[in-house]
Amino acid sequence: MKKSFRIEGMHCASCAKNIERAVAKLDGVGSVLVNFPAERLYVEGADIKANEIILAVSQAGSYKATELDASRVNSFPGEEESLKARRLAAYSWIFTLPSAMAMLLSMLFIPHFHGNLSLDIFYIIAAVPVIFLCGRATHLSAARAIRKLSFNMDSLISIGTGISFLSGIFSLFFPVENYAPISSMIMSFHLSGRYAQARARMRAGREIGQLLSLGAKKASILSGGEERNIDASDLKAGDIMIVRPGEKIPADGMVVSGESSVDESMISGESIPVQKKKGDTVTGATVNIDGMLRIRAVRVGKETFLSRMIQMVEEAQASKVPIQEAADRITSAFVPFILLLALSTFLLWFFLPGAMFSAKSFFSFLPWGAGVETGRLQPALFASIAVLVIACPCALGLATPTVLMVSSGIGAGKGIFIRNGEAIQVMKEVSWILFDKTGTITSGKPRVTDVIPLDGDRKKLLQNAASLETMSGHPLALAITEEAKKENIPLIPSEKFRTLTGFGAEAFIGGERNIIGSRKLMETEGIQVSALEKEAGLLEKEGKTVIFSASGGKVSGIIAIADSIRPEAGETIERLKNLGFKVAMLTGDNEKTARGMAKQAGIETVFADVMPRDKMNMVRKLQADGKVAFVGDGINDAPALKQADVGIAMGTGTDIAIETGDVVLSRGDLRSVISSIRLSRATFRKIRQNLFWAFFYNAVSIPLAVFGVMHPVVAEIAMAVSSVSVIGNAILLGKEKGNI
Repeated sequence: MKKSFRIEGMHCASCAKNIERAVAKLDGVGSVLVNFPAERLYVEGADIKANEIILAVSQAGSYKATELDASRVNSFPGEEESLKARRLAAYSWIFTLPSAMAMLLSMLFIPHFHGNLSLDIFYIIAAVPVIFLCGRATHLSAARAIRKLSFNMDSLISIGTGISFLSGIFSLFFPVENYAPISSMIMSFHLSGRYAQARARMRAGREIGQLLSLGAKKASILSGGEERNIDASDLKAGDIMIVRPGEKIPADGMVVSGESSVDESMISGESIPVQKKKGDTVTGATVNIDGMLRIRAVRVGKETFLSRMIQMVEEAQASKVPIQEAADRITSAFVPFILLLALSTFLLWFFLPGAMFSAKSFFSFLPWGAGVETGRLQPALFASIAVLVIACPCALGLATPTVLMVSSGIGAGKGIFIRNGEAIQVMKEVSWILFDKTGTITSGKPRVTDVIPLDGDRKKLLQNAASLETMSGHPLALAITEEAKKENIPLIPSEKFRTLTGFGAEAFIGGERNIIGSRKLMETEGIQVSALEKEAGLLEKEGKTVIFSASGGKVSGIIAIADSIRPEAGETIERLKNLGFKVAMLTGDNEKTARGMAKQAGIETVFADVMPRDKMNMVRKLQADGKVAFVGDGINDAPALKQADVGIAMGTGTDIAIETGDVVLSRGDLRSVISSIRLSRATFRKIRQNLFWAFFYNAVSIPLAVFGVMHPVVAEIAMAVSSVSVIGNAILLGKEKGNI
């Protein structure tokens, strides 16, 4: 069981870790993941209760959890959050700027006013609305976190601004520098950083927001012989939907009457509409063009294709790449470490001022290290406040999930859904790319090309074969039944149908046992096919799949089926080779047919006569030579997709293949394989850049603060810039969209 929640009130990666720890303690919870940039909580377990999770989240701090379902249309942070953050930042600066300007003027141009009682009182009064009104949420969050000994970024800001503000009160009675204006500046920069983050998250979720808005909001259904309008979210499987020209199809279903062309570009990427008639399947969110359709709803709500794609996006955002694990371990211990370091800094400056002033002199060339260097208390406050406000776990926490959020949005716009974040890191290490044949290298729409009876009775051969195959859902079986239907050949009732996996099928027709399948099946059954061997060999050289049919223990003829190579297959294979990948085709077809088809696609390495159960073993064998990506679409591809280091499922394939794949290509275009590789490489490159700069920033800035070189205001500016730069760098991934 999986549940998703929106979390309000998170301010940093430490908040996310606090929530994860609180929810993980609940009974029945198996795994917990919090995505800070997307404000999401994902919980999986055998017996999880939404109300218990919501309570645990609220008790972990000043957070609010709201359960989500797959039918939502406003899934990501939007304008409302951004506007609220902007208002708080604007109000804080209205009160901060006058005191900041006054402090700057008194320090630089009117020094005799510095330390003036009236000015000190003005500083304190101007800081009150900034610290206690605009920063109220920050202090509440910090108080709840500290009370539970689960510190977050707000703890650092709250303590830093609180000490700075109190220094202003103390300055009225003791010879201490008044840092009240600095406290309001720290809070204002902090709130400005929050606004920048909210704005960036909104922009990062724009592509996915467009995906979420594709679904129809209303549906017209037949009920009791009358038409009525309902919300699309209220549709039930079996409802008959009426879809007029220009309307979106509300849910996945099957046409029961009418003919029309349907715009499926949101799935396939193709602008040419597809003709639909009775018996054809349609996908929700596609657009009916020119005729009225009556459609029986088959998949509704969270089961629709669109909802499942949205869920895949969220799974990708919730997942973590291996490189993030080290960052998470550091982040979880970061805030307590900084609080301890700030206390240690205060004590060192207070009790060993001589040694600390000597250390600070090594950084005299830096322009922003100015501060009053007299006494003990003032430099101790100066340095410890700087340590508190400059430390930033946010940049570390945002480095990976923000990039994944942007990446998943880009991918969604191109029909690429990366379900597993680990695949992003592994993809760049892949050596082999294996392709299934039918439905992957080929179009998956085979057709009968030749019917060769042994006794000259073509109609009887096709009739028996189609009567047997009518119980099968295999693409080759469908091609045979479609050919019989096209020639108006009536089918004979069959009994005791049984699939012979990987070989063919059998059934009794008119009391006689009929089998149909590969040459291997005939050999296994002891049926001689030598009379048709010459014809079969010629057909196989042409790349056609030859199906043998036998009745009463004797071969009765062969049926040749051809599946056309996807038009983009050759181009895709050539480009993959140029990128340095080793490419191979994996199929259950015999060697002749497989090589004939592979030659058309430009593939030299072919593994033929591979039974479905052996595909996984073949992938495992090649993994000894490097990491393997497998591209497939069928039920029999699921084990291989799972075994591969990266499983790439064609979205036009079966449900089980889609559910098993690490990457899903909804458009069924092989060129998307290359796009997914480029997307994964670009994504991982951004993740590495972000993690490097986040670590580098903290490694450089924290020691400077400890030695009293970093002014608290400069420290806060640097902290805000680090978080925003990480998000900005992630958003720059969107600039590479045209090259993906």
